Amino acid sequence: MILKILLCGIIGVGPLCGKQPNILWITSEDNGPDLGSFGQKYAHTPALDALAADSAIYTHAFATAGVCAPARSTIITGMYPPALGSQHMRSRAPLPEGIRFYSHYLREVGYYCTNNAKKDYNLIEPPGAWDDSGRNAHWKNAPDGKPFFAIFNHTISHESKIRLGEQSFPYHKIEDAPVPPYHPDTPETKRDWAQYHANISKLDDIVAANLKELADAGLSEDTIVFYYGDHGSGMPRHKRWLWDSGIHIPLLVRIPEKWSAWREVAPGKKTGRLVSFVDLGPTVLSLAGIKPPPHMHGKAFLGEHAVAPRQYVHAFRGRMDERYDMVRAVRDKRYKYIRNYNPHQVYGQYIAYMFQTDTTRIWKELFDQGKLNAVQSAFWKTKPPVELYDTHADPHEIHNLAASPEHAGQLARLARELDRWQLEIRDLGFLPEGQMHDRRGSLTPYEFGRHAKKYPLARIKSAAEKAVNARAGDLDQLRSMMRDPDAAIRYWGATGCILLADKAALARRDLLKLCGDSSADVRTAAAQALFKQGEGGRAVVVLQAVMEEKNAFSRLRAMNVLDHMDETARVAVARIAEVGDSEKIGAYGENYIGNVIKKAATDLGITTSKNTNKESRAKQRREKKDKRKRKAKKPESGT
Repeated sequence: MILKILLCGIIGVGPLCGKQPNILWITSEDNGPDLGSFGQKYAHTPALDALAADSAIYTHAFATAGVCAPARSTIITGMYPPALGSQHMRSRAPLPEGIRFYSHYLREVGYYCTNNAKKDYNLIEPPGAWDDSGRNAHWKNAPDGKPFFAIFNHTISHESKIRLGEQSFPYHKIEDAPVPPYHPDTPETKRDWAQYHANISKLDDIVAANLKELADAGLSEDTIVFYYGDHGSGMPRHKRWLWDSGIHIPLLVRIPEKWSAWREVAPGKKTGRLVSFVDLGPTVLSLAGIKPPPHMHGKAFLGEHAVAPRQYVHAFRGRMDERYDMVRAVRDKRYKYIRNYNPHQVYGQYIAYMFQTDTTRIWKELFDQGKLNAVQSAFWKTKPPVELYDTHADPHEIHNLAASPEHAGQLARLARELDRWQLEIRDLGFLPEGQMHDRRGSLTPYEFGRHAKKYPLARIKSAAEKAVNARAGDLDQLRSMMRDPDAAIRYWGATGCILLADKAALARRDLLKLCGDSSADVRTAAAQALFKQGEGGRAVVVLQAVMEEKNAFSRLRAMNVLDHMDETARVAVARIAEVGDSEKIGAYGENYIGNVIKKAATDLGITTSKNTNKESRAKQRREKKDKRKRKAKKPESGT
């Protein structure tokens, strides 16, 4: 007991030490606030709606990213991934000493912590995070007298489950499925949306079982329950993106009567308080009586250490699977500001996994056939440098107000806030992923990012802003940037020339010089700019050489550029496709470079012995699977 009292004092535990509540987190994947309790009329979610009737309903809760792994990085650390180097999908960023998961702090004050079962933190996990993590992890296994913190993560609503192919649903008529204005209203799209909502109904049954289990054990009045989704739906233009369709999430928090002083609103009432994923870790610590450590970016919104409501939430987009991008966003209760650092790229870059959904594939086909209206076509076109939306008047975020004189004040205010945030957290996104790892050496990304001399963020950020907004009259500045001693500034100088294309012809000599740069990512950017000026042959030579680099992220970036080239790249792509690239990136062994090689080869009509063998084996597997299905469907005799 003496040891526990001392420990409570050391880590900042308040008067509830020894009387901590149990805490249960129920999470679901790839679903936005599409519940009856959030006003979705097409929903069938009786269990979640019943939970909402006993909970605070947070109508303005947001993920920091529109995809799972970077979002989980945020939650588990209470920190923004662009500060940790884990902003890219399927990163394996190491953490410095002193930065741990929130569960470490809970365990130190006596909590039995379980995770059932997904981790996917985009980080290298420090030891000792959980008492148990896996399919059998459960609060029921907690030793007598120990409070528990337990997570149950449900995947039935995941993007992949939209592809189940079911043709009818108990509670949802396909013809009634709501289709947002940016999606084409086709039978396939309606079916996908109906499947998505049906999956949420399946999730609802699982949540009902979680809550019944707690009630049957007589623990409902001793347990604070959170339910939340990990980001927006798995449909295209939702998952992976920073519009509200990608980051707006459902959040319910049920606090029993004995801790009613911590309730923000009465049970069943809605609160418009802005909540970010970065706040979840600090909040669970606060509810356990632990003062959140100062390195956490998030702030508690409940419990002993709750603070005043935040004014803004921030979000980010980095590499999504095999495709590079850099987007940052900031939102208040009404307005959303988005800054695109790769405006030369279309929104809907080809991501192999995303294109497995019928809606994605058909949407792109209709665009290619010229059968879409302007709103539906926008996703397949290049981005503007800046977007501004009034989410009250325009909840689907389809009317960009960035050029509106009437909204200039809102745009300037949010732009300043984004700048402030990026400098405060030391946003590592201004470095290409490969260059970030090359430059950090033995330091963790977080340590490197906070080293002012090694990472002169203000200078690099200024160069990026100049590049993204470059005009022909800025060419001299871009040329000066391409001669800078810092490789990141040279990279952004070349990127400005990509955007200017033929208008950067006077910088050709500078770009040719960069083709021999010490940084592979600078060479790749220079090659892409030269291709835009009609120098495809020279660009291919440079990119082929980068494909021999040891750094897999630099190879991935180079392959992305080759994939966007024309017939000039045919010979190079054929040679690369024959050899392949077996590099596995991330926690699940994804062959992202291979995905891009396959896409480039397919677009150019290239068939290799490697691809032919793979396709033959895949065909054999499909035939066997179909045969098993046909056999299973045969009626049994005598019944």
